[in-house]
Amino acid sequence: MEKHLTPEQEAMLYGNRFLTEDAPDGPFPDSGMAALDAMRLVGEELALEGDPQRNLATFVTTWMEPEAQRVINDNLYRNFIDHAEYPISAEIEQRCIRMLADLYHAPGETTGARTQGSSEAIMLGALSLKWKWKERREAESKPVDKPNLIFGGDVHVVWEKFCRYFDVEPRIVPLQDGKYTIGPEDVEPHVDENTIGVAAVLGTTFTGHMDDIVGINKLLVDLKGGKGLDVPLHVDAASGGFTWPFLYPDSEWDFRLEQVRSINVSGHKFGLVYPGIGWLVFREKSDLAEDLVFYENYLGKTDATFTLNFSTGASMVLAQYYNFVRYGRAGYAYIMKAMQENARALADKLKDEGDFELIGESEEQLPLVAFRLAEEKGYDEFDIAWQLSAERGWMVPAYTLPPNAEDVKVLRALVKQTLSREQVDRLAEDIATACATLEKKGGAHPAERKQVKTGTGY
Repeated sequence: MEKHLTPEQEAMLYGNRFLTEDAPDGPFPDSGMAALDAMRLVGEELALEGDPQRNLATFVTTWMEPEAQRVINDNLYRNFIDHAEYPISAEIEQRCIRMLADLYHAPGETTGARTQGSSEAIMLGALSLKWKWKERREAESKPVDKPNLIFGGDVHVVWEKFCRYFDVEPRIVPLQDGKYTIGPEDVEPHVDENTIGVAAVLGTTFTGHMDDIVGINKLLVDLKGGKGLDVPLHVDAASGGFTWPFLYPDSEWDFRLEQVRSINVSGHKFGLVYPGIGWLVFREKSDLAEDLVFYENYLGKTDATFTLNFSTGASMVLAQYYNFVRYGRAGYAYIMKAMQENARALADKLKDEGDFELIGESEEQLPLVAFRLAEEKGYDEFDIAWQLSAERGWMVPAYTLPPNAEDVKVLRALVKQTLSREQVDRLAEDIATACATLEKKGGAHPAERKQVKTGTGY
């Protein structure tokens, strides 16, 4: 007698029930499913995403060594905030902070914190700037109701978020055609006694360059000596904090400069760790406002906490420490220089094609290539980005620069550890092919080219 299977039994025996069923996406499911079905469902959904190996848009790490992945997988259960239960994890955090302080030339004993990423680190660093300013003002019996913070249009949006969330006036220096970072001449008109600090970027997300941190520091030193205005400098080294020390070790941007009081860096970018891990390091312990530190014994012992988050995994802290001891200075330098060499190879190929203008190629820069069409075409940078994605699966972002340079359209290819020279060559060929295709069919966004003036360094 023939035995008939139910549809559910057939799916279990021959395939996957979600070959013919929609994935749950609305009401909370009434019942569960087999573990294999759940795994297949998630896997099939993610198969529709882009290939991380061809994602030249993200700064975030998309590959780690198998040994590092094992460290992460074996420690996913650890709640970092449980210092009483997991004291070694807390000690490893402090080891990482001491190593970063050494890398950034801190003059002596300092402090800092691990964070979810640079966004949290920036929030905490900027809060400390505000509280330290408040302390100085109150000590002089002066009002504390009008704090302001100075930064350029080249910053990450988190700086504007901080100002809005914590009631600080943002004094934003707009960019200009041909000048995509800021310097002392841009900062000076905005500084007054209510300035809690200046934020300068080491490795902008737009073009990969650095603000004139040396020049801004000199301005602030002069203001302190001449007008008695002690305005600290925070360096947003989210992307550059793990590249500049190894590519440009003689470039002074860190605690070697007098007014640099705090630095943030993303471990999950060029620190080569999966998301999310960031770091905040202070020049000296006194640069952290004591009022922002909380002491609690909620988990079995008295701990000092300086965070916006509470419970969080310890695995990425351990992965960061793995990288530090695995690579050391020599290993990080080798990896960063390899990425830089491949970025320069891509830049040379784009120049040889003749269609593109490179942005700031002679300046200190992250391992990336920022480029734009050199002349008016029947298509623009957005068309090239779409064509590369549609034809070859490359994710190369196209965007406009912030005010007052919003007429400038840019393509940016981030050259990371996993992009080999062979892939660089293939990418250059695919860009040339995309342009040839667009020459024939035209693009969706043809626009008049705006001549980019050559400013200092660009």
